[in-house]
Amino acid sequence: MQILVVEDEVSIADLLEFNLSAEGYTVRLARDGKAGLAAWLGLRPDLVVLDVMLPEKDGFQVCREARAAKLQTPVLFLTAKNQAQERVEGFAAGADDYLTKPFHLPEFLMRVAAILRRANWLRQDSSQYQFSGISIDFLAFTVSTSRGLERLNEREMLLLKLFTERPNQVISRNQILDLVWGQDSYPSSRTVDNFVVRLRKILEPVPSQPRYLHTIWGVGYKFTPITVCWS
Repeated sequence: MQILVVEDEVSIADLLEFNLSAEGYTVRLARDGKAGLAAWLGLRPDLVVLDVMLPEKDGFQVCREARAAKLQTPVLFLTAKNQAQERVEGFAAGADDYLTKPFHLPEFLMRVAAILRRANWLRQDSSQYQFSGISIDFLAFTVSTSRGLERLNEREMLLLKLFTERPNQVISRNQILDLVWGQDSYPSSRTVDNFVVRLRKILEPVPSQPRYLHTIWGVGYKFTPITVCWS
């Protein structure tokens, strides 16, 4: 699998290239945001490791422009700042994970492997799922309803895939956190609730009166489709 590392600090870039290559990945380097975006558009890597503070364009801008170009490549942000607002901005720009410098190399490699594992799960088997007039495309990261086409981020699609693979089953918040976020991340159960709220706004005719995504109080959620078709 190919990983693009966009990092202007030579020592860090070389360290990441060496260790990722040792893990069997093909690594490409870019030293600034403008070059990183061009490489991202041209190479279409499996993962982008993206520094926040970059010359030319910062990492947030690079990620926003890539997402605007409909590139759904998973992104792991690296930053020297450990501020909640910056993390929020990173996830809003399209990040899949976030790691603060200085980081522990084994943790970095674990997060890379986990992101790629989730991305592979998202794309395996059937690519489309339809129910009750709603169409989900897991390769294009889109959901089509009577109100139009909505584009989702990778984490939202992972959550949606989990629900569609376990229809009519109660899934606890802890199960969702483990399967969608993984043990390498540290979200709270409230994170799951916020993502379900977002999915309801897209899927439900009346989000406050859900027909498909039901809350099982004290436990988690249950997805109840009415008519289903995989393709």
